[in-house]
Amino acid sequence: MDAERFWGTTGITAGLTSAGLTVLAPDRPKYPTGWDIEFEALGELLANHAEPLTVVGASNGCTVAARMALVYPDVVARLLLAWPATCGDFEVDKRTRAGLHGLGCVPKDADDLLAGGTLRGTSDDELRGLARIPVAVLPSVPENPMHQRRTVDGLLQLVRGCRELPGCPEPPRPDFPPYLAQVVATIVEFVSGEVRRGAAGGF
Repeated sequence: MDAERFWGTTGITAGLTSAGLTVLAPDRPKYPTGWDIEFEALGELLANHAEPLTVVGASNGCTVAARMALVYPDVVARLLLAWPATCGDFEVDKRTRAGLHGLGCVPKDADDLLAGGTLRGTSDDELRGLARIPVAVLPSVPENPMHQRRTVDGLLQLVRGCRELPGCPEPPRPDFPPYLAQVVATIVEFVSGEVRRGAAGGF
């Protein structure tokens, strides 16, 4: 999965651009051996960014987005965790671990990538630190094994002031297209809350 397939071909990038937002949608590293590798690769985008922006994380990208918000508090003004991936489900982790092994990931690295609290790669104490900025969660509706409702509920409980936005299937699922306008409008509304000049970035 790359940024073009997730954000581009589904129409989200074009919709946000048409609404007047500048969109940065970088690819995540294809074969990271740990969350620090992902963070270092994407953190460079924020390290030199002067204007405040909204960071949008999707699925496992929510982990990187949350870390960005914690490490770059002067740049990340708002955080949207969309379709957050579920951590700690035995069957899901088993299938994901097998997939990682099939891609050549060594067992220790796979275990490290799957470990975490409510989100993979983060502790719940770290997530509580996000309360200083506006945070919202967009759930997968209907839920599925990879994106379970309990993850959304956990984030809503952990992050003080976190609010839930209207949910839908995650892109690029075949049942997503009817929700495109809803997702674009939801993101635009969230960004415009306080960051009218900023950009929206998705991981």
